[in-house]
Amino acid sequence: MTIGQKLHQTLNSIDSAQIQLKTFSMDTQDQKAKQQFVTYANQLESISQGLRNRINYAEEQEPQYQQYNLQQMQQNQNLNQKK
Repeated sequence: MTIGQKLHQTLNSIDSAQIQLKTFSMDTQDQKAKQQFVTYANQLESISQGLRNRINYAEEQEPQYQQYNLQQMQQNQNLNQKK
């Protein structure tokens, strides 16, 4: 697995965790827990944005990192065509 793939995989994991935390905040009645989940989700959003900036920079500097994006887009197009 290339560095570009690892960066994108990490970004996807962070984004997924952020969504889960937002869901937890909506599902709980405990206001203190709700606020904690929102705080954690916001922290992950900040981390996600920083990582996204790093990925963009790496892809500008090292064109081989863009290969992962191209592969992902092609896979998504193939899935959409099958539907």
